[in-house]
Amino acid sequence: MTIGERTRLRRADRAMPGEAEIEDLLRRAPFGVTATSVDNQPFLHTSLFCYAPGKRRIYLHTALQGRTRDNILHNPQVCFSVAEIGRLLPADTAMEFSNEYASVIAFGRARLVTEDEEKRSGLQALLDKYFPERQPGRDYRPITQAELDRTSVFAIEIEEWSGKQKKVSP
Repeated sequence: MTIGERTRLRRADRAMPGEAEIEDLLRRAPFGVTATSVDNQPFLHTSLFCYAPGKRRIYLHTALQGRTRDNILHNPQVCFSVAEIGRLLPADTAMEFSNEYASVIAFGRARLVTEDEEKRSGLQALLDKYFPERQPGRDYRPITQAELDRTSVFAIEIEEWSGKQKKVSP
């Protein structure tokens, strides 16, 4: 995946070394933030999500009615971000205090998943990410058609991404 103007880093020394590190953070991040925009008004939506590495796709779900769904249907161009903080780094002067971090930003198009098989798969991937020890049919009733019908699942098709990090030797 190429770096474009949207994902070019000002400080190349902070770039993650490769796509494997970007994918790793997308797999382990506990939540993500989706940015949408309608009529020049930006909106942020924080949610649980899962990353499908082979497809370079992010799945999330929303209610059947609401701002996030309406915004995406009106303008499918989105930005998605995850981040984590590492060690806090004290210093001798106030301006030198810092912290370690890692973050990913991805740009792409979100689409409403309409096919039941993909919708069920996306929702199950969310359950598997957050509850890996629990299995459908053993620990809980699998997703029903009625449940599929009362939720929206979106897939963000990633067009560009970049990862940024700051790591300091101990």
